[in-house]
Amino acid sequence: MHLVDTTMFYAPRSGGVRSYLEAKHSWLGRHTTHRHSLVVPGARLSADGDVYHLPAPLLPFGHGYRFPLRRSPWAACLAGLRPDLIEAGDPYVPAWAALEAGRILGIPVIGFYHSDITRLIATRAGAWTAAAARRYVHRLYRHFDLVLAPSQIMAQCLQDAGITRVGVQPLGVDTERFRPERRDPRLKRSLGLDESTRLLIFVGRYAREKNIGALVHAVQQLGAPYHLLLVGPEMPPQLGPRVSVRSSYLEHDQVSRLMASADAFVHAGDRETFGLVVLEAMASGIPVVGVDAGGVAELVQPGSGVLARSAQPGALAEAVDTLFAMDAPALGARARRTAELRWGWDQALRGLLTTYGQLAGERPGPLLVHAPR
Repeated sequence: MHLVDTTMFYAPRSGGVRSYLEAKHSWLGRHTTHRHSLVVPGARLSADGDVYHLPAPLLPFGHGYRFPLRRSPWAACLAGLRPDLIEAGDPYVPAWAALEAGRILGIPVIGFYHSDITRLIATRAGAWTAAAARRYVHRLYRHFDLVLAPSQIMAQCLQDAGITRVGVQPLGVDTERFRPERRDPRLKRSLGLDESTRLLIFVGRYAREKNIGALVHAVQQLGAPYHLLLVGPEMPPQLGPRVSVRSSYLEHDQVSRLMASADAFVHAGDRETFGLVVLEAMASGIPVVGVDAGGVAELVQPGSGVLARSAQPGALAEAVDTLFAMDAPALGARARRTAELRWGWDQALRGLLTTYGQLAGERPGPLLVHAPR
């Protein structure tokens, strides 16, 4: 079987979608005889093995992302690869091109709803745009043979938009790359901190929906012995004496070292579609404080972390205090076991491959579509 993924969410330093595609590509190569190709944006037309780049302009202030403008070159490339199944990982031009190529070839096309564009547009442009965005989601995704969502809450968003063929397909984590053994005992000292400091870490983009300001205020409220390390591109350099900043993109191995060397991971975002970085923290053997909303709430279970009532500073500070009133190292160890047993890429991708086979007609039996709860 030849599988093709296409998306604009693929930049030199992009996040969860690229991690998912690279994990899938590697896993399929190790465990199956299936061919897997990627069709993604680039500066020019090029091919590197089974990764095909089509020209697309850079998005202003878009962290390296490119936005395809013309459907026809993408549809022609996808159809020319003659796959057995196409998966579209964004709601823009590549998605419409995937549908067009699917019609030409008579093959199934899956849409993966990685990004909640209804909420994203409403956050950026105002609540009045939500209804129009929901109509667009319905107009696009009703054409797919199946729409996958990474979490139950995203599946519910699709159902609310009138999409009926929805499957929940969680992502996974590389438990070999992210592991407790990556811990660097010198990290606190390198930050000018005492060993008794309770070091909290957040890794991600500096974006409105991450609620970084609330996180900083929560740590200020907590005071000693807490300290926050923020890691990610375009983080503000100066956020107070209880905050250290590494305002740059770091490779996975660098992130895994920092994760494993902290005492807890903190995430103030309440609008995550999944929260892959939370799984990376759990696999690194540290407990998590998140908000009881969005995809993160489906990952942080009792025994591996604490959920705050809201993304307000007071609620976040209370959740951090609650976590450290317990045995934080024991919570981190349980988080690691949970990541190994439930959230490894092997578990996620075996289930996904079963869905692919059923859609492409390679296995008998009905398609298992999980209705949102």
